[in-house]
Amino acid sequence: MGACTHSQDDGDGALACKGRFPLALRAALKGLHANPARVVMSGMVGSALGWQEAPYLDAAVALADLPDHLVTVNDPLGGIAGQIVPGYCVRNQWGEPDVMRGEETQLLGACTLGHHSGWFVLPGTHSKWVELQAGRIVQLRTYMTGELFDLLIRQGTVAAAAGHAEPVWDDAAFAQGVRASDHGALSHRLFGCRARVVCGDMPASSTQSYLSGVLIGAELGDVVRKSSASPKGSSFKLIGSPALAMRYQAAAALSGAAFEVIDAQAAFVGAMAHIQAHGKSL
Repeated sequence: MGACTHSQDDGDGALACKGRFPLALRAALKGLHANPARVVMSGMVGSALGWQEAPYLDAAVALADLPDHLVTVNDPLGGIAGQIVPGYCVRNQWGEPDVMRGEETQLLGACTLGHHSGWFVLPGTHSKWVELQAGRIVQLRTYMTGELFDLLIRQGTVAAAAGHAEPVWDDAAFAQGVRASDHGALSHRLFGCRARVVCGDMPASSTQSYLSGVLIGAELGDVVRKSSASPKGSSFKLIGSPALAMRYQAAAALSGAAFEVIDAQAAFVGAMAHIQAHGKSL
């Protein structure tokens, strides 16, 4: 299954290190005291904004076959072979596209851990909901939950409602936001953040909790209502941080659903071990 021996965090995302990807990789390897013959990368490094664009795969390619589609980096670093895991472009029943980069690697890892079918939730700046059947992607939906949350608490009507109050986590306000998300269009429910504060129904300090509930509740409700699964007793799997997992679990419980949480690092390591075992030699 593979194991993580060292890890390192830095600020060199795709935008931050644009134009200096080889140097960023060299710095990362130096920090890890590593001198590999091969480096496998996934995520936005393979986007149009990244090191080298890796064309999207379509849903016909099973996750287990990702090692057969790695894209070789044209400008290797000092004899180190670089490969990028491609993302997916999946179209819905109306032919509208949705895309992901990086999440496919975690989904492959989930498969290596024995999770091959069902709904998988990968929360974050752009939350992904992916339905798998026997290790193949059949549905992909992206929700700009994290990005909207960040924008709304920084500027505009919701930010003004929160004012300078020190935010505190409010379980009751979060639950109210989740329930409210099912009562009309999202833009209407978002304005409710301000209305509740100015009418005295909610303290300004609870604005972020309520907003989080509305946004998470909206994506949960959209999938639960429109999926073929029964809303009551449905089981979903979540790959993400413990903090986000707790919020999604709380929102799901209000809808009669539940999440099985998959460790994100274990999934990533499982994916890399699979790619190492099945990838083509350079």
